[in-house]
Amino acid sequence: MLLEHRGRRPVVPESAYVAPSAVLCGAVVLAEGSRVLHGAVLTAENGEVRLGENSVVMENALVRGRADHPALLGDAVLVGPHAHVNGATVEDEVFIATGVALFPGSVAGAGAELRINSVLHVNSRLEPGTVLPIGWIAAGNPAQLFSPDRHEELWQVQRDMDFPGTVYGVPRGTPMRDIMSRQSTHYGTHKSDHLIDP
Repeated sequence: MLLEHRGRRPVVPESAYVAPSAVLCGAVVLAEGSRVLHGAVLTAENGEVRLGENSVVMENALVRGRADHPALLGDAVLVGPHAHVNGATVEDEVFIATGVALFPGSVAGAGAELRINSVLHVNSRLEPGTVLPIGWIAAGNPAQLFSPDRHEELWQVQRDMDFPGTVYGVPRGTPMRDIMSRQSTHYGTHKSDHLIDP
């Protein structure tokens, strides 16, 4: 399904494939030979999404572009099922496994491998060729790798990375009611989306 959002339409070259149950919304640009499989959603909320040549977004993955953090995926990238790429830059030849999350402002360097259910935190840079193990978290610039049982050490790095400012545009400590009022308004803009005839 192709949707116009805020006057912007997806760009899909003839050589690309978008499954009938996938959604491309707004300023989404696919390169030659790219593939978007069933249930995947590529949505340019207020920042673009670009998918490089011969890159594949698998079933039920989400790729979201944001105003300050477009989602820019290079060539020969695999985004696995149920992965979440939110306002991140993914350089060429990166493998993103099932359930991986990349947060706004993050960068996965060329040839990196993010294994099942791993996390690349906000404003963090995973160096080229790095392997992020199953379930681990990468935080910092350059990223340090943390196993899930090292939360206190992770928090020492993560605390100053400004998650609420980067993701929601608010200072730490803003009440959830205020955050969600802003989010509701932001996502409410989809009420005026228009289906594009194939």
